[in-house]
Amino acid sequence: MFAVKTYLYENRRVVDEKIQNPRERLSHARGSRSAFTLVEVLVGVAVTAVMGIALYAGIGVAFSQLRLSRENLRATQILEGKMEILRNYNWDQVANYSGFIPSSFTEPFYAGNPTNTSGNFVYSGKVTVTAAPVTESYSNDLKMITIKLSWISRGVTHKRQAITFVSQFGLQRYVY
Repeated sequence: MFAVKTYLYENRRVVDEKIQNPRERLSHARGSRSAFTLVEVLVGVAVTAVMGIALYAGIGVAFSQLRLSRENLRATQILEGKMEILRNYNWDQVANYSGFIPSSFTEPFYAGNPTNTSGNFVYSGKVTVTAAPVTESYSNDLKMITIKLSWISRGVTHKRQAITFVSQFGLQRYVY
């Protein structure tokens, strides 16, 4: 048997206790130290690993979305620029001079930012001028212009398009 003396300060007397359990005896002999068990440490490491993997995946998705947003923004800029050029043409240039409007074009991406790891690639575009899909009496005075843009980024083909109508007696008649 192992006896431990406990001091009770309220009564100012010493009480002897008999401790039967060896674990309790060791804990009393060493003092009141405590530590984590191996299972607790392993669970903590596993939770930290899962959180680290989730953080890494989240950052990866964020950079991927940023890259895709930049590509889409550049595609929109190209489409707007081509539409602005077409807006300045007159009716004869759009409808009567075949080949005046180029049917295909390419534009670069310019990936100078270090977050764009896909490098510089090229946007490919096609311009088609067709009769407008209307059956009204003015259908011969209206043309539909479609600009289709496509590019390949990280093995995925992306496509965008813009459509506008040009009228023979539209805004261009007053400008020229």
